[in-house]
Amino acid sequence: MVGCRLAGVRNEDVDEDVAEVIGMSEVLLAVGTRKGLFIGRRRGNDWEFDESPYFNAQAVYSVAVDTRGPAPRLLVGGDSAHWGPSVFHSDDLGRTWTEPARPAVKFPKDTGASLERVWQLHPAAAEPDVVYAGTEPAALYRSEDRGETFDLVRPLWEHPTRSRWVPGGGGEGLHTVLTDERDPRAVTVAVSTAGVFRTLDGCSSWAPSNSGVSAVFLPDPNPEFGQCVHKVARDAVTPDRLYLQNHWGVYRSDDAGAHWTDIGAGLPSTFGFAVVAHPHRGDTAYVFPINADSDRVPADRRCRVYRTTDAGRSWEPLGAGLPQGDHYGTVLRDAMCHDGADPAGVYFGNRNGEVYASADDGDSWRQLAAHLPDVLCVRAAALP
Repeated sequence: MVGCRLAGVRNEDVDEDVAEVIGMSEVLLAVGTRKGLFIGRRRGNDWEFDESPYFNAQAVYSVAVDTRGPAPRLLVGGDSAHWGPSVFHSDDLGRTWTEPARPAVKFPKDTGASLERVWQLHPAAAEPDVVYAGTEPAALYRSEDRGETFDLVRPLWEHPTRSRWVPGGGGEGLHTVLTDERDPRAVTVAVSTAGVFRTLDGCSSWAPSNSGVSAVFLPDPNPEFGQCVHKVARDAVTPDRLYLQNHWGVYRSDDAGAHWTDIGAGLPSTFGFAVVAHPHRGDTAYVFPINADSDRVPADRRCRVYRTTDAGRSWEPLGAGLPQGDHYGTVLRDAMCHDGADPAGVYFGNRNGEVYASADDGDSWRQLAAHLPDVLCVRAAALP
């Protein structure tokens, strides 16, 4: 890959003995870009990336690494400029891929809609074979065969508020799906720009869940729905605690999304796209602040992740190993993630085509890749 610095990355800051002590097992990292999917693997403290991108020239907006079955399954929402969007899966870590003979995600004829993009692929927390997909136009789909076929969740598609949903700057996308390992009937989604919606009865009925979240761009800044929510994440220890990155505003809910409280004090900007909760530590979450909706570069032009360890009461910048000068790489809503390990591997990619990783909960960082196409999403998992 001429111009793409990827393969053979070695972490000089973590020696072999330390790597063994902190449990640096094999990790798979999937990087979806504007022009294909790049897959890397960490073995010990070394990273190796595959030589060529998968789905060359396709925009990859969504990736899931499903580790629930006998073998990990990769799911990819690709978007070909010629053939259109599709969902692919691999059961051998990307060596071979399967595309169903019939489209896995398709709008029924009576809806009058056509699929533009698969924004989200989410393996359900409490149901081993269930995968949800979020799409543009904003809709939720449910699969009961690990992502090979999907059915439209009609009660959300037919919600009485739908006619008043307005597309955001990037389109009308359902980009966040959260399931609850305590109760498979509880599902939370976020739509740009309709806000957060919840079901407690297995998707039979849905209600807006935006109390306290501002919509500064509307005449009424506190509507029931219509907020431009960018991403939502669930706390690892207190599952009713959620973190929300809004189009202006960072929020926390302590009642599963029924009410939200502003926790943006201490951040250089409350505009941004990504929010990630630590996979094991309670009260711990990460955001990547952006200057403004009208100036979409890192806050103060500094490449910094911000972390809270007290549920948003305070924030600290994490910059060790990140670029120190002026920086212009925007991190999109699904371009930051963790790998589920402990200590957590935390990863982000940006629209400069750079990918960064931390193996110590975000305390220090290293660059894994440069000169890639725009990074649209990243997903990582410690492999069994």
